Amino acid sequence: MGDLLQPWHLILLFFVFMYPVTKIAGTIALWFICSRVGLHPALSFLNLVPFGIGTVVLLFVLAFSRWKLVSEREADLL
Repeated sequence: MGDLLQPWHLILLFFVFMYPVTKIAGTIALWFICSRVGLHPALSFLNLVPFGIGTVVLLFVLAFSRWKLVSEREADLL
């Protein structure tokens, strides 16, 4: 039988429990980043595309687009 927690058990537990939590937390953070720089916040859902492809696309969009910077007063209203 072996030990209860083999290394592959820990990897499986990570992907089952922690991976979705980190994806959701990252999407929420990117939602606020996109809204602050003047892009549509729904672009943050690109983060949910598997294998990091959507995150890379979103980073390129953020890097190469013009940012409509939001003033501090408007940012307090977000």
